[in-house]
Amino acid sequence: MNIRLSILALLAASVSVKAQVTPPKPYGVLPSERQLQWHEKEMYVLVHFTPTTFENKEWGYGDADPSIFNPTQFDARQIVSAVRAGGFKGLILVAKHHDGFALWPTKTTTYNISRSPFRDGKGDMVKEFADACRAGGLSFGVYCSPWDRNSPVYGTPEYVRIYREQLRELYTNYGPLFMSWHDGANGGDGYYGGARTSRKIDRSVYYGWDTTWAMTRSLQPGAAIFSDIGWDVRWVGNERGEAAPTSWSTYTPQPLPGKTKAGPGEVRDEFNPMGTRNGAQWIPAECDVPLRKGWFYHPEEDNTVKSPDRLFDLYLKSVGRGGALDLGIAPDKRGLLHEADVRSLAAFGDRLARIFSHDQAPGAKLAVTNTRGNNGRAFGASKLTDGDRYSYWATDDAVTQATVELSWDGPRTFDLIRLREDIRLGQRIDSIAIDVHTGNEWVTAGTATSIGACRLVRFDHPATTDKLRIRIVSSPACPALSEIGIFDSRK
Repeated sequence: MNIRLSILALLAASVSVKAQVTPPKPYGVLPSERQLQWHEKEMYVLVHFTPTTFENKEWGYGDADPSIFNPTQFDARQIVSAVRAGGFKGLILVAKHHDGFALWPTKTTTYNISRSPFRDGKGDMVKEFADACRAGGLSFGVYCSPWDRNSPVYGTPEYVRIYREQLRELYTNYGPLFMSWHDGANGGDGYYGGARTSRKIDRSVYYGWDTTWAMTRSLQPGAAIFSDIGWDVRWVGNERGEAAPTSWSTYTPQPLPGKTKAGPGEVRDEFNPMGTRNGAQWIPAECDVPLRKGWFYHPEEDNTVKSPDRLFDLYLKSVGRGGALDLGIAPDKRGLLHEADVRSLAAFGDRLARIFSHDQAPGAKLAVTNTRGNNGRAFGASKLTDGDRYSYWATDDAVTQATVELSWDGPRTFDLIRLREDIRLGQRIDSIAIDVHTGNEWVTAGTATSIGACRLVRFDHPATTDKLRIRIVSSPACPALSEIGIFDSRK
């Protein structure tokens, strides 16, 4: 009897130890909650629409008469509907571009929408977009250009006060924002209230970004700040919409010339699309690219709208490399998206839905070479296909190379693998290899580095097999892999 009780006690102790296995320790720097939410967006659009559209220019000089801004058929709902059909989850409105024309009735300048014929001078396009986004299920964000080619006081301290007040109006009057977007076009020639001159500023100090972005944090704590010089999200370094094949979400800011260290908002690699392995900050990349040749609508570019196939390729090279795709769209003079743009977005969205609605991984039998603490309930292979973005399979701390094998009761055909880490524990995995079984041997069909929030690996040719394995080749810490998805991109 005593022996039996001892055995039972040992079994109970074993179960208790198994149940109490601790999660892996985080590796490196980690994303904030607002950055986690940003990663989940994956794709959003950036809308350019000002008097520049009616001038058929790419950049306005700041001297256009507000009377030319009169989109008589403007319908934010039509634009939002097209964006949703494309599978995008957010919309950022250029509330003020470099020309200085504000799309809301701001109190900071007379160069605004109230001086135009739009809605008989009573319009507020920021509000119409914000309302349409929320009604249509999209997150809303704003871009207010720091450069202002219309303002007579641009380049002086007074303009910085005005700019911050413009941001304050946008932050307080249009509900929660998912992004506050800023770019690096600062200073140069412009109208400047009739001076018609060129004004240069030192963008690293002129705007006092520390103070400006502290206001963002206070008034819009959920808004991720994008800037080409970095904050929550950094510019990938090109306008092709592509991250590097190896793309780290961590980044180490480089000091500006003449300084010994980089201050906040002074990321300056001019620009590093790869990020920095084991970087000092979590600053993932946004990959921006216009749907057309330019950022503004030009009728002569109606035949340059990117095809659904091209958009899918960009998706693979942005979202599929751990970043986000920011697609530039532009209403025409009517205030609507052109029919060619609408068709391309809809076809792209249809393709995404067809591909990613048929995941073949959940139907597979999974086997792994190691499970953390031998605790399958907490860290087992089933976490890879349970549909929970933040459950994960993990190994013991000492095991940094491991394999997941998937098998089916018959052959399956696919050419696209999606992998995701639980980035709440950091970006851990350096490299992986993907093998398919030919019936006689394992053959490597794809490799990848820097897994992170999302890594899409597309094979050169579709594979038909009943066995697939994913090998974690290199990782400085035990893996915490949250998803394996298996798809056929030809659908």
